[in-house]
Amino acid sequence: MRMMLVGAGAVGECILKVLKKRDPKGEWLEYVLISDFSMERAREVWEHLKVWPGTECEMAENREMVMDIESQKKCTRCETACVDAHKKSELVRLMKEHAIDFVMDAASPFVSNYIFDAAYEAGAAYGSMGTWSVPREHPQFGIGFEGSYLEPMTKYNFDRHEQWKEKGLIACICLGIDPGVVNVFAKYAAEYLFDELWEVHVKDGGNLQEPGAHKDVVQFGFNVWTVLDEVMNPNAEWSKEEGFRIEDAFAGEEEFPMPEPFGVNRLVKVEHEEVVTMPRYLQKYGLQRASFKIALDDNLLNALKVINALGLRSTHPVEVDGVRVIPRDVVAACAPQPKDIGAKMTGGMCVGVHCIGKKDGKKKEYFIYQPFDNEESMKTWGMQAVVAQTGFGAALGIELLGKGIWKEAGVFSPEYFPSKPYMELMKEAGLIYQIEER
Repeated sequence: MRMMLVGAGAVGECILKVLKKRDPKGEWLEYVLISDFSMERAREVWEHLKVWPGTECEMAENREMVMDIESQKKCTRCETACVDAHKKSELVRLMKEHAIDFVMDAASPFVSNYIFDAAYEAGAAYGSMGTWSVPREHPQFGIGFEGSYLEPMTKYNFDRHEQWKEKGLIACICLGIDPGVVNVFAKYAAEYLFDELWEVHVKDGGNLQEPGAHKDVVQFGFNVWTVLDEVMNPNAEWSKEEGFRIEDAFAGEEEFPMPEPFGVNRLVKVEHEEVVTMPRYLQKYGLQRASFKIALDDNLLNALKVINALGLRSTHPVEVDGVRVIPRDVVAACAPQPKDIGAKMTGGMCVGVHCIGKKDGKKKEYFIYQPFDNEESMKTWGMQAVVAQTGFGAALGIELLGKGIWKEAGVFSPEYFPSKPYMELMKEAGLIYQIEER
């Protein structure tokens, strides 16, 4: 595989660290082009990789590097590039120039459609951790996306399934932890735990916190743009009876008992792709309901409400003393960055699916989850749990694609594929999971 990583943020860096550990001799990952809007950041990630411990072979820095034939067979070659992902033509040029056959989109969601289209035009396979959506300025809420969205999540990608199929290319969207690992969990439940899978409810929580932090501290555990979209956009829940029910931010509050040591989490609904992809692939197993909820602390909830009320979530430029700025860019620049706060945090993440269905004529419930400890994450990967958990999930999906275990032509999400290869790879790679009967 010759891979181009678009977006060298914290998650992108984690993906490369996991891939380096998984394939230290470059046996299936031949080449990586690390690209980012900031060349400085792309180079920083490369410098981190060069000294990353625990592998049998260091990556070679560029394709011109003089190495004997045997060494070339044992190393993944790596280069860096600066690219504006808004410019599809520039993306295509780089993909063709470097003979890229797989593009991993780890950039901000607002450029994902450009990257997706560029991969198609360049004849490369594609992977992403999420999709872009465009809500209406004044959503109507209620049944169906039409009243609340100009472009619902995943629609842009799935609408192009036949084009990708005809061209013989694969695109696997929603590779991460959620969406990603949880989609595989849901498919596993449908295949092996139930005769009929009635409900799948994704629960994203844990007990991650910063001891001794000021009582008013506000922390974004993930990409700031992504948080502002997912949490503040109209959220969706699916049922076979109604279809998609769209509600305003912070709907559906509930207390959910996570496994120990994570305790009871207060969750709310947010916009998330699983609510769309799971009905697409799991209805044939009897699926009747799907939802997504996440734990958000009170400080972040209040901050998001204020940001939204003041118009600081906007992507439309405003003029300040003769300078045009995008309000959301200001928020993103001022907020603590996920890659910088990990060492201060204790506890961990717990992300899973609460599955309800029937087995041998009896109602059954299982919670399948992936726990990720922050202290262990910092020690092993040098980054906080939210970031590393996502990158780890994405890297395993890339490995299955790179080895040709997941292979098909068209646009898919992880629950389209058989679940066992991914679950077995999780065990092999050390991304542990648990299945708790309830």
